[in-house]
Amino acid sequence: FFRRAYGDDGVFCYCCATVLTLIFILLCQIIRKVRFFRHASSSPAVSASQSPSSQSGISTLVSDEDLKDLIEKLGERSDDDTEIWEDVIQKSNPRVSYTAKCCKPQDGGPVKYLSTTVFENCSPEVLRDFYMDNEYRKQWDKTVVEHEQLQVDSSSGIEIGRTIKKFPLLTPREYVLAWRLWEGKDKFYCFIKECDHSMVPQQRKYVRVSYFRSGWRIRKVPGRDACEIHMFHQEDAGLNVEMAKLAFSRGIWSYVCKMDSALRKYIGTSRRPQGPTVSAVSLMKKVPSELESQTDDITNSSGTIITSEGAKRKKLLRKPSKKQVAKGLLLVGGAVGSAVCLSRGHSALGAKVALAYFLTKLRKRGAQQSQTSQNAGI
Repeated sequence: FFRRAYGDDGVFCYCCATVLTLIFILLCQIIRKVRFFRHASSSPAVSASQSPSSQSGISTLVSDEDLKDLIEKLGERSDDDTEIWEDVIQKSNPRVSYTAKCCKPQDGGPVKYLSTTVFENCSPEVLRDFYMDNEYRKQWDKTVVEHEQLQVDSSSGIEIGRTIKKFPLLTPREYVLAWRLWEGKDKFYCFIKECDHSMVPQQRKYVRVSYFRSGWRIRKVPGRDACEIHMFHQEDAGLNVEMAKLAFSRGIWSYVCKMDSALRKYIGTSRRPQGPTVSAVSLMKKVPSELESQTDDITNSSGTIITSEGAKRKKLLRKPSKKQVAKGLLLVGGAVGSAVCLSRGHSALGAKVALAYFLTKLRKRGAQQSQTSQNAGI
């Protein structure tokens, strides 16, 4: 074609050839895009066998076995003698106290966290409704930008929901979770895990949280007008492990205080749970009798975690080194029914989180110094 272009009309032919080539390339790109979007819209993010498209599929997502495993974790009973638990934080004020410790699994999985939060002048029923009120959570937890109920199984009491959380300098995280509640003798349990759903295909604009296991027990503190929530949490949201540990220790107490303030408003306005009337709370099941006997006391009246002698031998009572602290940061902000977001993974994302955290600290320090200078001038 180009050989024939030489002659009087050579320039014209050359231009025509160029235009035709560009049009051909453009058409190829358009066809390629159309095929991609058709495939994405017609193919759900998970296989049909995993997608809970029916009530029978939902009923098997969270079982009594998950409750049994949660009770063992909250009681710190484990067959793994290699687990080493580190104290992370212990804080309190007249209205709320918080203790937490963490363990890095030997298999390289997400960090495990155990925490106990004690709220003064609060009943277990109110704290349960507060924790499960996702509509109210959007008002006080600014990381939660969207939440929707996807499906409920009336027979098992399992609920599936989707939550979008936004953090500074990071791609929003998407949580598709299934949870279930049980009522025991003077206590409540909740277990939450990741799942897939045909109504929520994966999207490029979100990072889907691939692993999420969390659960809690709420009960009244003996001999006091207070109640506690004892929680186990393990999550992989695609961030660096050491980054997560540092930000958790630095930011979780502020988050707990913010949660406490929201709880006091919740109590003061005599709120009833918002959102759908049929939910995991309204469909709560009884703790099986064989598991009720295993729910031994694992916290004392002050909410401090008590461990067995075997667990004490496994704990490593040490603080992270300066080198570890320099590497670490964790995002704080609960998913559905949880108080924290813990994760592991890419160092580039961790660096963004670290930058956001330290910029915030520098801004606060500058404001404090400015206020000090003004006071000195006065």
